[in-house]
Amino acid sequence: MTHPPYQDLPTPRDLVGIGIGPFNLSLAALAHPLAELDTAFYEQRAGFDWHPGLLIDGATLQVPFLADLVTLADPTSPWSFLNYLKSRDRLFPFYFAERFHIQRAEYDAYCRWVAGQLPGLHFGHQVDTVRWDPENDVFEVDFTRLDADGEAEALGRTRARNIVVGVGTEPYVPESLGPLVDAPGVPVIHAADYLRHREEFLTAGHITVVGAGQSGAEVFLDLLRHRRAGRERIHWLARTEAFAPMEYSKLGLEHFTPDYTRYFHALAEPVRDRLVSAQWQLHKGIDAGTSAAIHDELYRRTLHGGWPDAVLTPGVHVRTAERRTTETIELHLEHAQQNARSRLVTDAVVLATGYRERPLDRILAGLGPYLCRDSSERPRIDDQFRMVLAPSVTGRLYVQNAELHTHGVGTPDLGLAAWRSATILNSLTGKETYPLPRRTAFTTFGLQQPSPPAAQVPRKSRRPEAPADTA
Repeated sequence: MTHPPYQDLPTPRDLVGIGIGPFNLSLAALAHPLAELDTAFYEQRAGFDWHPGLLIDGATLQVPFLADLVTLADPTSPWSFLNYLKSRDRLFPFYFAERFHIQRAEYDAYCRWVAGQLPGLHFGHQVDTVRWDPENDVFEVDFTRLDADGEAEALGRTRARNIVVGVGTEPYVPESLGPLVDAPGVPVIHAADYLRHREEFLTAGHITVVGAGQSGAEVFLDLLRHRRAGRERIHWLARTEAFAPMEYSKLGLEHFTPDYTRYFHALAEPVRDRLVSAQWQLHKGIDAGTSAAIHDELYRRTLHGGWPDAVLTPGVHVRTAERRTTETIELHLEHAQQNARSRLVTDAVVLATGYRERPLDRILAGLGPYLCRDSSERPRIDDQFRMVLAPSVTGRLYVQNAELHTHGVGTPDLGLAAWRSATILNSLTGKETYPLPRRTAFTTFGLQQPSPPAAQVPRKSRRPEAPADTA
Protein backbone atom coordinates (compact mmCIF):
# COMPACT_ATOMS: atom_id res chain seq x y z
CA MET A 1 0.00 0.00 0.00
CA THR A 2 1.31 3.42 -0.95
CA HIS A 3 0.05 6.95 -0.57
CA PRO A 4 -1.39 8.69 -3.63
CA PRO A 5 0.91 10.98 -5.61
CA TYR A 6 1.01 14.54 -4.31
CA GLN A 7 -0.58 15.96 -7.47
CA ASP A 8 -3.64 13.70 -6.95
CA LEU A 9 -4.39 15.02 -3.48
CA PRO A 10 -7.69 16.86 -3.01
CA THR A 11 -8.02 20.57 -2.47
CA PRO A 12 -7.26 21.31 1.19
CA ARG A 13 -10.26 21.17 3.46
CA ASP A 14 -11.01 23.93 5.92
CA LEU A 15 -11.07 21.53 8.87
CA VAL A 16 -10.16 17.89 9.39
CA GLY A 17 -11.18 16.27 12.66
CA ILE A 18 -9.33 13.35 14.21
CA GLY A 19 -11.58 11.18 16.35
CA ILE A 20 -15.38 11.04 16.46
CA GLY A 21 -16.50 10.97 20.05
CA PRO A 22 -19.22 13.22 21.48
CA PHE A 23 -17.03 16.34 21.31
CA ASN A 24 -15.99 16.13 17.67
CA LEU A 25 -19.49 14.91 16.83
CA SER A 26 -20.77 18.12 18.42
CA LEU A 27 -18.36 20.12 16.29
CA ALA A 28 -19.43 18.29 13.13
CA ALA A 29 -23.11 18.90 13.93
CA LEU A 30 -22.63 22.63 14.49
CA ALA A 31 -20.40 22.91 11.40
CA HIS A 32 -22.95 21.13 9.21
CA PRO A 33 -25.12 24.19 8.36
CA LEU A 34 -22.07 26.38 7.61
CA ALA A 35 -21.87 26.16 3.83
CA GLU A 36 -18.61 28.10 3.72
CA LEU A 37 -16.77 25.34 5.61
CA ASP A 38 -15.54 22.11 4.06
CA THR A 39 -14.99 19.59 6.86
CA ALA A 40 -14.20 15.91 7.31
CA PHE A 41 -13.81 13.80 10.44
CA TYR A 42 -11.94 10.49 10.78
CA GLU A 43 -12.40 7.71 13.35
CA GLN A 44 -10.68 4.32 13.47
CA ARG A 45 -13.67 2.52 14.98
CA ALA A 46 -16.25 1.05 12.61
CA GLY A 47 -19.03 3.26 13.98
CA PHE A 48 -19.93 5.59 16.82
CA ASP A 49 -19.38 3.80 20.11
CA TRP A 50 -19.59 5.65 23.43
CA HIS A 51 -18.39 3.72 26.52
CA PRO A 52 -20.24 0.51 25.53
CA GLY A 53 -18.96 -1.37 28.58
CA LEU A 54 -20.68 1.06 30.95
CA LEU A 55 -24.13 1.33 29.38
CA ILE A 56 -25.52 -0.42 32.44
CA ASP A 57 -29.30 -0.62 32.56
CA GLY A 58 -30.61 2.39 34.47
CA ALA A 59 -27.30 4.28 34.60
CA THR A 60 -27.89 7.95 33.80
CA LEU A 61 -25.83 10.87 32.57
CA GLN A 62 -24.57 13.22 35.24
CA VAL A 63 -25.59 16.24 33.17
CA PRO A 64 -29.12 17.30 32.08
CA PHE A 65 -30.43 16.34 28.63
CA LEU A 66 -29.90 19.97 27.51
CA ALA A 67 -26.20 19.14 27.52
CA ASP A 68 -26.59 17.44 24.17
CA LEU A 69 -24.35 18.02 21.16
CA VAL A 70 -25.77 21.39 20.11
CA THR A 71 -28.50 22.94 22.26
CA LEU A 72 -26.41 25.19 24.53
CA ALA A 73 -24.96 26.83 21.41
CA ASP A 74 -27.94 26.53 19.04
CA PRO A 75 -31.31 25.45 20.48
CA THR A 76 -32.79 25.52 16.95
CA SER A 77 -30.38 22.93 15.56
CA PRO A 78 -31.91 19.86 13.90
CA TRP A 79 -29.34 17.76 15.77
CA SER A 80 -30.75 18.40 19.25
CA PHE A 81 -31.82 15.62 21.61
CA LEU A 82 -35.40 16.88 21.53
CA ASN A 83 -35.45 16.65 17.74
CA TYR A 84 -34.09 13.12 18.04
CA LEU A 85 -37.03 12.24 20.29
CA LYS A 86 -39.45 13.84 17.83
CA SER A 87 -37.99 11.85 14.95
CA ARG A 88 -38.64 8.69 16.98
CA ASP A 89 -42.19 9.70 18.00
CA ARG A 90 -41.06 9.71 21.62
CA LEU A 91 -41.45 13.38 22.50
CA PHE A 92 -44.69 12.96 24.47
CA PRO A 93 -43.49 9.89 26.42
CA PHE A 94 -40.35 11.83 27.34
CA TYR A 95 -42.48 14.81 28.37
CA PHE A 96 -44.54 12.68 30.75
CA ALA A 97 -41.50 10.80 32.04
CA GLU A 98 -40.23 14.10 33.50
CA ARG A 99 -36.61 13.06 33.26
CA PHE A 100 -34.01 15.79 33.39
CA HIS A 101 -31.17 13.26 33.39
CA ILE A 102 -31.48 10.67 30.64
CA GLN A 103 -30.10 7.16 30.64
CA ARG A 104 -26.59 6.73 29.34
CA ALA A 105 -27.77 4.20 26.78
CA GLU A 106 -30.27 6.75 25.44
CA TYR A 107 -27.55 9.35 25.03
CA ASP A 108 -25.50 6.79 23.10
CA ALA A 109 -28.49 6.06 20.86
CA TYR A 110 -28.98 9.79 20.25
CA CYS A 111 -25.33 10.23 19.24
CA ARG A 112 -25.60 7.24 16.91
CA TRP A 113 -28.63 8.87 15.30
CA VAL A 114 -26.64 12.05 14.66
CA ALA A 115 -23.56 10.17 13.44
CA GLY A 116 -25.67 8.10 11.07
CA GLN A 117 -26.99 11.18 9.26
CA LEU A 118 -24.18 13.73 9.27
CA PRO A 119 -22.11 13.80 6.07
CA GLY A 120 -18.34 13.98 6.21
CA LEU A 121 -17.85 11.39 8.96
CA HIS A 122 -15.38 8.69 7.96
CA PHE A 123 -15.47 5.69 10.28
CA GLY A 124 -12.99 2.87 9.82
CA HIS A 125 -10.22 5.39 9.10
CA GLN A 126 -7.20 5.40 11.39
CA VAL A 127 -5.19 8.62 11.31
CA ASP A 128 -1.51 7.73 11.40
CA THR A 129 0.28 11.05 11.36
CA VAL A 130 -0.12 14.78 10.80
CA ARG A 131 2.57 16.95 9.21
CA TRP A 132 2.89 20.60 8.27
CA ASP A 133 3.70 21.38 4.63
CA PRO A 134 5.38 24.82 4.74
CA GLU A 135 5.52 25.17 0.96
CA ASN A 136 1.74 25.00 0.60
CA ASP A 137 0.71 26.23 4.07
CA VAL A 138 -1.41 23.14 4.80
CA PHE A 139 -1.47 20.16 7.12
CA GLU A 140 -1.04 16.73 5.57
CA VAL A 141 -3.00 13.93 7.24
CA ASP A 142 -2.07 10.33 6.49
CA PHE A 143 -4.62 7.65 7.34
CA THR A 144 -5.25 3.94 6.96
CA ARG A 145 -8.64 2.75 5.83
CA LEU A 146 -9.65 -0.35 7.79
CA ASP A 147 -11.84 -3.24 6.73
CA ALA A 148 -14.69 -4.74 8.76
CA ASP A 149 -12.17 -6.76 10.82
CA GLY A 150 -10.05 -3.73 11.61
CA GLU A 151 -7.28 -4.77 9.22
CA ALA A 152 -5.51 -2.29 6.95
CA GLU A 153 -7.23 -2.06 3.60
CA ALA A 154 -5.75 1.03 1.94
CA LEU A 155 -3.67 4.09 2.66
CA GLY A 156 -4.87 7.62 2.07
CA ARG A 157 -3.88 11.22 2.51
CA THR A 158 -5.86 14.40 2.79
CA ARG A 159 -4.87 18.00 3.38
CA ALA A 160 -6.35 20.60 5.67
CA ARG A 161 -5.88 24.24 6.54
CA ASN A 162 -6.89 23.46 10.13
CA ILE A 163 -7.01 20.38 12.35
CA VAL A 164 -9.04 19.50 15.43
CA VAL A 165 -7.93 16.57 17.58
CA GLY A 166 -10.60 14.90 19.69
CA VAL A 167 -9.33 11.40 20.39
CA GLY A 168 -10.68 11.36 23.94
CA THR A 169 -9.44 9.36 26.88
CA GLU A 170 -8.40 5.77 27.47
CA PRO A 171 -8.85 3.43 30.46
CA TYR A 172 -6.21 3.85 33.12
CA VAL A 173 -4.80 0.79 34.88
CA PRO A 174 -2.29 1.30 37.73
CA GLU A 175 1.14 -0.04 36.88
CA SER A 176 1.01 -2.56 39.73
CA LEU A 177 -2.13 -4.16 38.29
CA GLY A 178 -1.31 -3.98 34.60
CA PRO A 179 0.21 -7.48 34.31
CA LEU A 180 -2.95 -9.02 35.80
CA VAL A 181 -5.17 -7.49 33.14
CA ASP A 182 -3.04 -8.83 30.32
CA ALA A 183 -2.60 -12.35 31.73
CA PRO A 184 -5.06 -15.17 30.98
CA GLY A 185 -7.03 -16.96 33.66
CA VAL A 186 -8.69 -15.12 36.53
CA PRO A 187 -10.79 -12.27 35.12
CA VAL A 188 -9.29 -8.86 35.82
CA ILE A 189 -10.81 -6.11 33.70
CA HIS A 190 -11.16 -2.37 33.56
CA ALA A 191 -14.68 -1.12 34.16
CA ALA A 192 -14.71 0.08 30.55
CA ASP A 193 -15.15 -3.61 29.55
CA TYR A 194 -17.63 -4.48 32.29
CA LEU A 195 -20.72 -5.35 30.24
CA ARG A 196 -18.74 -7.59 27.90
CA HIS A 197 -17.68 -9.72 30.90
CA ARG A 198 -20.70 -9.18 33.13
CA GLU A 199 -22.09 -12.75 33.03
CA GLU A 200 -18.68 -14.17 33.89
CA PHE A 201 -18.44 -11.86 36.90
CA LEU A 202 -21.94 -12.63 38.14
CA THR A 203 -20.98 -16.29 38.48
CA ALA A 204 -17.62 -15.65 40.17
CA GLY A 205 -17.25 -16.81 43.76
CA HIS A 206 -15.84 -13.57 45.16
CA ILE A 207 -15.60 -10.21 43.39
CA THR A 208 -13.54 -7.12 44.17
CA VAL A 209 -14.28 -3.69 42.75
CA VAL A 210 -11.41 -1.19 42.99
CA GLY A 211 -12.22 2.50 42.65
CA ALA A 212 -14.69 4.88 44.26
CA GLY A 213 -15.80 7.05 41.37
CA GLN A 214 -19.12 6.90 39.55
CA SER A 215 -18.10 3.90 37.43
CA GLY A 216 -17.06 1.91 40.49
CA ALA A 217 -20.33 2.73 42.21
CA GLU A 218 -22.41 1.71 39.20
CA VAL A 219 -20.55 -1.58 38.76
CA PHE A 220 -20.80 -2.37 42.48
CA LEU A 221 -24.54 -1.61 42.49
CA ASP A 222 -25.19 -3.76 39.43
CA LEU A 223 -23.27 -6.69 40.90
CA LEU A 224 -25.00 -6.28 44.27
CA ARG A 225 -28.45 -6.29 42.72
CA HIS A 226 -27.78 -9.56 40.91
CA ARG A 227 -26.09 -11.56 43.69
CA ARG A 228 -28.07 -13.71 46.10
CA ALA A 229 -28.90 -12.06 49.43
CA GLY A 230 -26.53 -13.19 52.17
CA ARG A 231 -24.10 -14.62 49.62
CA GLU A 232 -23.08 -11.47 47.79
CA ARG A 233 -19.34 -11.91 48.44
CA ILE A 234 -18.31 -8.50 47.12
CA HIS A 235 -15.53 -6.19 48.28
CA TRP A 236 -15.52 -2.54 47.22
CA LEU A 237 -12.20 -0.81 47.82
CA ALA A 238 -11.47 2.90 47.45
CA ARG A 239 -8.24 4.81 47.71
CA THR A 240 -10.12 7.99 48.67
CA GLU A 241 -10.81 8.51 52.35
CA ALA A 242 -14.56 8.17 51.80
CA PHE A 243 -17.09 7.06 49.22
CA ALA A 244 -17.42 10.74 48.54
CA PRO A 245 -20.40 12.38 46.87
CA MET A 246 -19.95 14.40 43.74
CA GLU A 247 -20.31 18.15 44.23
CA TYR A 248 -23.72 18.92 42.76
CA SER A 249 -24.83 22.11 44.46
CA LYS A 250 -26.06 24.87 42.20
CA LEU A 251 -23.14 27.20 42.91
CA GLY A 252 -20.70 24.31 42.80
CA LEU A 253 -21.89 23.46 39.30
CA GLU A 254 -20.83 26.92 38.16
CA HIS A 255 -17.31 25.49 37.90
CA PHE A 256 -18.60 23.94 34.67
CA THR A 257 -19.40 27.25 33.01
CA PRO A 258 -17.50 29.22 30.36
CA ASP A 259 -16.93 31.90 33.02
CA TYR A 260 -14.93 29.52 35.19
CA THR A 261 -13.12 28.02 32.21
CA ARG A 262 -11.87 31.48 31.18
CA TYR A 263 -10.90 32.26 34.77
CA PHE A 264 -8.98 29.00 35.11
CA HIS A 265 -7.17 29.47 31.79
CA ALA A 266 -5.90 32.89 32.87
CA LEU A 267 -4.30 31.53 36.07
CA ALA A 268 -0.60 30.79 36.39
CA GLU A 269 0.46 27.27 35.44
CA PRO A 270 1.45 26.17 39.00
CA VAL A 271 -1.90 27.37 40.35
CA ARG A 272 -3.80 25.48 37.65
CA ASP A 273 -1.90 22.29 38.43
CA ARG A 274 -2.76 22.54 42.13
CA LEU A 275 -6.43 23.16 41.35
CA VAL A 276 -6.81 20.20 39.01
CA SER A 277 -5.77 17.73 41.69
CA ALA A 278 -7.69 19.50 44.46
CA GLN A 279 -11.00 19.68 42.60
CA TRP A 280 -11.43 15.94 42.04
CA GLN A 281 -14.76 15.86 43.87
CA LEU A 282 -16.29 18.17 41.29
CA HIS A 283 -16.16 15.42 38.69
CA LYS A 284 -14.90 12.19 40.25
CA GLY A 285 -17.26 11.61 43.15
CA ILE A 286 -20.45 9.52 43.23
CA ASP A 287 -23.74 11.13 42.36
CA ALA A 288 -26.31 11.24 45.15
CA GLY A 289 -28.80 9.01 43.33
CA THR A 290 -26.33 6.15 42.88
CA SER A 291 -25.09 6.46 46.45
CA ALA A 292 -28.66 6.34 47.74
CA ALA A 293 -29.50 3.35 45.56
CA ILE A 294 -26.51 1.44 46.96
CA HIS A 295 -27.53 2.17 50.54
CA ASP A 296 -31.16 1.24 49.79
CA GLU A 297 -30.09 -2.07 48.31
CA LEU A 298 -27.84 -2.88 51.26
CA TYR A 299 -30.56 -1.89 53.71
CA ARG A 300 -33.16 -4.01 51.93
CA ARG A 301 -30.97 -7.04 52.52
CA THR A 302 -31.10 -6.52 56.29
CA LEU A 303 -34.92 -6.58 56.55
CA HIS A 304 -35.05 -10.25 57.58
CA GLY A 305 -32.03 -10.13 59.87
CA GLY A 306 -28.34 -10.37 59.20
CA TRP A 307 -26.09 -8.24 57.06
CA PRO A 308 -25.19 -8.59 53.40
CA ASP A 309 -21.84 -10.19 52.66
CA ALA A 310 -20.53 -6.97 51.12
CA VAL A 311 -17.50 -5.09 52.41
CA LEU A 312 -17.11 -1.40 51.55
CA THR A 313 -13.73 0.00 52.62
CA PRO A 314 -12.40 3.46 51.74
CA GLY A 315 -8.88 4.68 52.43
CA VAL A 316 -7.32 1.51 50.97
CA HIS A 317 -4.46 1.42 48.49
CA VAL A 318 -3.79 -1.72 46.42
CA ARG A 319 -0.01 -1.87 46.64
CA THR A 320 0.59 -4.94 44.50
CA ALA A 321 -1.26 -7.98 43.25
CA GLU A 322 -0.34 -11.46 42.14
CA ARG A 323 -2.00 -14.59 40.88
CA ARG A 324 -2.16 -16.97 43.80
CA THR A 325 -3.39 -19.90 41.70
CA THR A 326 -4.86 -20.22 38.24
CA GLU A 327 -8.24 -19.38 39.81
CA THR A 328 -7.54 -16.69 42.42
CA ILE A 329 -5.76 -13.39 42.86
CA GLU A 330 -4.16 -12.01 45.99
CA LEU A 331 -4.35 -8.25 46.49
CA HIS A 332 -1.88 -6.63 48.87
CA LEU A 333 -3.66 -3.77 50.63
CA GLU A 334 -2.50 -0.83 52.70
CA HIS A 335 -4.62 1.44 54.90
CA ALA A 336 -2.82 4.75 55.35
CA GLN A 337 -4.80 6.05 58.33
CA GLN A 338 -4.28 2.86 60.33
CA ASN A 339 -0.77 2.32 58.97
CA ALA A 340 -1.83 -1.29 58.46
CA ARG A 341 -1.44 -3.85 55.70
CA SER A 342 -3.53 -6.85 54.75
CA ARG A 343 -4.18 -9.33 51.96
CA LEU A 344 -7.37 -10.15 50.11
CA VAL A 345 -7.92 -13.26 48.02
CA THR A 346 -10.53 -12.84 45.30
CA ASP A 347 -11.83 -14.60 42.21
CA ALA A 348 -12.42 -11.59 39.96
CA VAL A 349 -11.46 -7.91 39.90
CA VAL A 350 -13.09 -4.91 38.25
CA LEU A 351 -10.76 -1.92 38.07
CA ALA A 352 -12.82 1.26 38.13
CA THR A 353 -9.61 3.26 38.12
CA GLY A 354 -10.67 5.98 35.74
CA TYR A 355 -9.39 7.33 32.47
CA ARG A 356 -6.44 9.37 31.25
CA GLU A 357 -6.12 11.66 28.25
CA ARG A 358 -5.02 9.61 25.26
CA PRO A 359 -1.44 10.59 24.34
CA LEU A 360 -1.21 12.77 21.24
CA ASP A 361 2.49 12.24 20.63
CA ARG A 362 2.00 9.43 18.10
CA ILE A 363 -0.45 11.31 15.89
CA LEU A 364 1.31 14.66 16.25
CA ALA A 365 4.89 13.39 16.09
CA GLY A 366 5.33 15.07 12.72
CA LEU A 367 4.46 18.41 14.29
CA GLY A 368 6.87 18.03 17.20
CA PRO A 369 9.26 20.83 16.13
CA TYR A 370 6.35 23.28 15.86
CA LEU A 371 4.61 22.59 19.20
CA CYS A 372 5.10 25.05 22.06
CA ARG A 373 5.15 23.37 25.47
CA ASP A 374 4.85 24.42 29.09
CA SER A 375 7.31 23.72 31.91
CA SER A 376 5.97 20.16 32.21
CA GLU A 377 6.35 19.51 28.46
CA ARG A 378 2.60 19.61 27.89
CA PRO A 379 1.17 21.43 24.86
CA ARG A 380 0.32 25.06 25.45
CA ILE A 381 -3.32 25.72 24.51
CA ASP A 382 -4.82 29.18 24.10
CA ASP A 383 -8.24 30.46 25.14
CA GLN A 384 -9.79 29.39 21.83
CA PHE A 385 -8.67 25.76 22.27
CA ARG A 386 -5.79 26.04 19.82
CA MET A 387 -2.42 24.47 20.45
CA VAL A 388 0.21 27.19 20.40
CA LEU A 389 2.42 26.55 17.38
CA ALA A 390 5.52 28.16 15.95
CA PRO A 391 4.77 31.43 14.09
CA SER A 392 5.72 29.82 10.78
CA VAL A 393 2.65 27.55 10.96
CA THR A 394 -0.32 29.47 9.56
CA GLY A 395 -2.80 26.63 10.14
CA ARG A 396 -4.61 26.12 13.42
CA LEU A 397 -4.52 22.98 15.54
CA TYR A 398 -7.50 22.75 17.89
CA VAL A 399 -8.04 20.19 20.66
CA GLN A 400 -11.08 18.79 22.42
CA ASN A 401 -10.85 17.03 25.79
CA ALA A 402 -7.06 17.29 25.88
CA GLU A 403 -6.80 20.59 27.76
CA LEU A 404 -7.46 19.70 31.39
CA HIS A 405 -4.16 21.30 32.38
CA THR A 406 -5.08 24.62 30.74
CA HIS A 407 -8.89 24.79 30.95
CA GLY A 408 -9.77 22.87 34.12
CA VAL A 409 -12.46 20.49 35.31
CA GLY A 410 -14.94 21.40 32.59
CA THR A 411 -12.70 19.86 29.93
CA PRO A 412 -14.34 16.38 29.88
CA ASP A 413 -17.80 17.66 30.82
CA LEU A 414 -20.51 17.07 28.23
CA GLY A 415 -22.25 20.27 29.33
CA LEU A 416 -19.49 22.39 27.75
CA ALA A 417 -19.34 20.44 24.48
CA ALA A 418 -21.57 22.74 22.42
CA TRP A 419 -19.99 25.93 23.82
CA ARG A 420 -16.47 24.72 23.07
CA SER A 421 -17.47 23.61 19.57
CA ALA A 422 -19.07 27.00 18.92
CA THR A 423 -15.95 28.75 20.22
CA ILE A 424 -13.80 26.75 17.79
CA LEU A 425 -16.12 27.52 14.86
CA ASN A 426 -16.20 31.21 15.71
CA SER A 427 -12.41 31.21 15.77
CA LEU A 428 -12.26 29.27 12.52
CA THR A 429 -14.67 31.50 10.61
CA GLY A 430 -13.37 34.73 12.10
CA LYS A 431 -16.84 35.93 13.05
CA GLU A 432 -19.55 35.34 15.62
CA THR A 433 -21.12 32.47 13.72
CA TYR A 434 -22.62 31.26 16.97
CA PRO A 435 -23.32 34.14 19.38
CA LEU A 436 -22.19 33.06 22.82
CA PRO A 437 -23.18 34.53 26.20
CA ARG A 438 -20.76 36.94 27.80
CA ARG A 439 -21.75 35.83 31.30
CA THR A 440 -22.77 32.35 32.41
CA ALA A 441 -22.35 32.23 36.21
CA PHE A 442 -23.60 34.17 39.21
CA THR A 443 -20.23 33.57 40.83
CA THR A 444 -17.48 36.07 40.01
CA PHE A 445 -14.28 34.06 39.90
CA GLY A 446 -11.43 36.29 40.98
CA LEU A 447 -11.12 40.04 41.27
CA GLN A 448 -10.55 40.39 37.53
CA GLN A 449 -12.71 38.21 35.30
CA PRO A 450 -11.27 37.55 31.80
CA SER A 451 -13.46 38.65 28.90
CA PRO A 452 -14.65 36.21 26.23
CA PRO A 453 -12.16 36.00 23.35
CA ALA A 454 -13.10 37.72 20.11
CA ALA A 455 -13.09 35.63 16.96
CA GLN A 456 -10.12 36.42 14.76
CA VAL A 457 -10.36 37.01 11.04
CA PRO A 458 -8.86 34.02 9.21
CA ARG A 459 -5.62 34.72 7.41
CA LYS A 460 -6.70 32.97 4.22
CA SER A 461 -9.88 32.42 2.24
CA ARG A 462 -11.95 29.52 3.57
CA ARG A 463 -13.93 28.64 0.42
CA PRO A 464 -12.21 25.68 -1.28
CA GLU A 465 -13.76 23.07 -3.46
CA ALA A 466 -14.72 19.86 -1.70
CA PRO A 467 -13.70 16.82 -3.74
CA ALA A 468 -13.63 13.39 -2.17
CA ASP A 469 -10.50 12.37 -0.30
CA THR A 470 -8.19 9.89 -1.94
CA ALA A 471 -7.62 6.47 -0.48
